Amino acid sequence: MTEVISVEIVRTPNQDQVDTVIGDLVRDSAPSRLAAGDATLWGPAAEPEASIRLSWTTLHETSRPLVAEITALREELHAEGVDRVVLAGMGGSSLAPEVITGTAGVPLVVLDTTDPGQVADALEGDLERTVLVVSSKSGGTVETDSHRRIFEEAFAAAGVDAASRIVVVTDPGSPLEAAAREAGYRRVFLADPNVGGRYSALTAFGLVPSGLAGADVAGLLDDAAAVAPLVSADSPDNPAVVLAATFAVAHAHGAEKIVFADTGSGISGFGDWAEQLIAESTGKDGTGLLPVVVEGPGAPGFSDARSDATTVAIGPATGSSTLAVEGRLGAQFLVWEYATALVGRVLDINPFDQPDVEAAKKAARSLLDAPAASSVSPAFTDGPIEVHPSEGWLSPDVKTVAEAIKALVAATSEHGYLSVQAYLDRIDDASFALVRPELARRSHLQTTFGWGPRFLHSTGQYHKGGHQNGVFLQLTGASETSLDVPGRPYDLSTLQLAQALGDGQVLAEHGRPVLRLHLTDRVAGLAQLVEAIQEDGS
Repeated sequence: MTEVISVEIVRTPNQDQVDTVIGDLVRDSAPSRLAAGDATLWGPAAEPEASIRLSWTTLHETSRPLVAEITALREELHAEGVDRVVLAGMGGSSLAPEVITGTAGVPLVVLDTTDPGQVADALEGDLERTVLVVSSKSGGTVETDSHRRIFEEAFAAAGVDAASRIVVVTDPGSPLEAAAREAGYRRVFLADPNVGGRYSALTAFGLVPSGLAGADVAGLLDDAAAVAPLVSADSPDNPAVVLAATFAVAHAHGAEKIVFADTGSGISGFGDWAEQLIAESTGKDGTGLLPVVVEGPGAPGFSDARSDATTVAIGPATGSSTLAVEGRLGAQFLVWEYATALVGRVLDINPFDQPDVEAAKKAARSLLDAPAASSVSPAFTDGPIEVHPSEGWLSPDVKTVAEAIKALVAATSEHGYLSVQAYLDRIDDASFALVRPELARRSHLQTTFGWGPRFLHSTGQYHKGGHQNGVFLQLTGASETSLDVPGRPYDLSTLQLAQALGDGQVLAEHGRPVLRLHLTDRVAGLAQLVEAIQEDGS
């Protein structure tokens, strides 16, 4: 059986300083105080928020009653021939269930998109066999609300009683709870309100969709329970303390990025979950740690990482890794949550707020209220790609996509980063992810890749609140599918574009260069984009 958790420091040039920070955390009893829910750990300014955000430290115990409830509902549904689970949720409501079910090898359709093609594909599944899990702390998340409306209409059109096929996960007293009970939805699960979304893997938000899909959620809690004594111990061997100290010291020496590569952990997509936890918890006040998730230990950004990054193997150590973390999924969840909270203490960051997330949402809403504002002319068109730069950084002499990408890379500071943001269908357009390693290889910059709008609920906080040394490549595309949102004056394509434009607007207001490439033909556009990147690197 796999060891519950192990952290190996493969190499570090500053081990004496790491040992000092470890000693400080142990001497201050930071781990045991965190386990006890001490909200004073991050200073007076953070205390009001921290005081209502620390219940995640005991979820391995308090979530136990959920297991039987989830099992009973799954058996009920299966008895009715309902065995296809679709999850509508964003950020913390979708990332953990996707990792849990992917690792368990059980099917779960995750809707964390506004791409009409991807949503339409989910609707084409057998609705007679489908249950929709709507997960949102408030219910006000625009993407999740849109999915609920679309599926409710689709169920009715298929002759299926929608209320009997919708399960809700939300916070007690939320507007979504009230609406769900009024509509008579199949079941309402109430999560612990004193847990923020990115720390919610072991709450109802993580366990309900995963358990309904067939994952062993009891085993997940067992693994977390097994590691709980280790991460709460005031000991220099505490794995969370070792991680927090290593990252804090690396950050002090300019390594504000953490590069994740899976090296055979057996966990599916762990980096995507850790990305939100770390970026949204630490990326604020002009500082923080930026996670970079790469394709493997041989990928650019990991194998050739420079002094601005700490490389982390999820699985066995490799020659390129600074750290290696091995362990079962439930244990990994808890270790990384503790480590993130503790590094926040060392870096003097409140790890429980997200002050910059709302700005992009407001900008998108304003564009939905004024649709004409979304109709912007490109600076120029190059084949199937329309080029839209933010103001002030791209020369009017630039007339090709290759030249524009080259200029974007040149606009990055020496230890900055390049963020690729694809507002596309992450299933049918999955090949767009190859843009990340191509750009990283040729630019020699740490390069992130996010599917929009889901990254807005993840790394979006860091982009606006963290180190202001990023440049941003947005990819948007024409859609062959139109999908109206019932009861709303817009369709999904309009919403998707508004989200891209809104976030781009906020980034530009922060003085960051933004290059949006709109693909009038997605297939041809990808081919030209890759060709342009390769031309840039010649």
